Amino acid sequence: MSEPRIYVAGHRGMVGSAIARVLERQGHTRLVTRSRAELDLCDQAGVRSFFAAERPEQVYVAAARVGGIYANSIYPAEFIYQNLMIEANVIHEAWRVGVQKLMFLGSSCIYPRLAIQPMREDALFTGPLEPTNEPYAIAKIAGIKLCESYNRQYQQSHGTDYRCVMPTNLYGPGDNYDLLNSHVVPAVIRKLHLAKLAAEHNWLAIERDERIHGAIPGDLKRYLYDTCTTDLALRTTLWGSGTPKREFLYVDDLATACVHVMNLDRATYTAHARPMLSHINVGCGEEITVSQLAESIRKAVGYPGEVDFDPSKPDGAPRKLLDSTHLTALGWRAQVGLEEGLARAYADYLARGAAA
Repeated sequence: MSEPRIYVAGHRGMVGSAIARVLERQGHTRLVTRSRAELDLCDQAGVRSFFAAERPEQVYVAAARVGGIYANSIYPAEFIYQNLMIEANVIHEAWRVGVQKLMFLGSSCIYPRLAIQPMREDALFTGPLEPTNEPYAIAKIAGIKLCESYNRQYQQSHGTDYRCVMPTNLYGPGDNYDLLNSHVVPAVIRKLHLAKLAAEHNWLAIERDERIHGAIPGDLKRYLYDTCTTDLALRTTLWGSGTPKREFLYVDDLATACVHVMNLDRATYTAHARPMLSHINVGCGEEITVSQLAESIRKAVGYPGEVDFDPSKPDGAPRKLLDSTHLTALGWRAQVGLEEGLARAYADYLARGAAA
């Protein structure tokens, strides 16, 4: 059997680039990629032309509009529209050209805000979603149901085998460090790194960081240039109470899970994924509070000050831990612990700054 042509949608993002790295390490040389400038996945005609010309045999749908609590709150229309369009266009046009194997990546936010912990796959639709990211969650649920619907209608006639994985909170190389759009790990890494630079009076490095990773909000910039130059105790304030519990997975671990699940034979996969409950959770099985996470990042960055929290800012769901029993039974486990993963993530952050 010849090596398949594999399209990785979103190959420049954190998740897509990790999947591409894993596939390349496994010897795949026929990867198909397009940057956002080359192919707008919200453009149905463009996506249709791309699939007709390239005709991949496998597809990983890792492209998405993503962001943290702030971005989800400010841009709800963009989050639901763009994610719905991306997944609908890619999944439908993949089916049109006969793609039989496709992997859709969702998010743990598909589960109810107060779901029983740890969250099993059958927690879907058992309660209201977390309001701060409901539009994004609705789009991801729609992606699951797209895959399930195409399987139900076309598996017998076309051999359609579309699979879904739901990862927990991710971090690692290729993350987004824009302070207005990033998730908790990259946001805290960057804020503490900037405060560390300010404590060292390294203003040129702060200006360079802003050119590379995006604007520094005015309140943080004032703190960096004013408070950090005084004799006051060095302190950095983060959003929320610090009490919510979260599970964090290194992105390369997710990538190995995606490839592992994609390569399972159909009988093994369907033994754990029913026709209308087909998604599989991907997590490491360990959780910590956001406050504990901040302390771990403080150590990784070498930030010499204290970390405070602003409870007037939103926390999101109080707890999010996935039950990954099905994936464990399928022979996969996470390999990178949080301490090692955060050190790698910070090293990647510094390397990107040095290379720019």
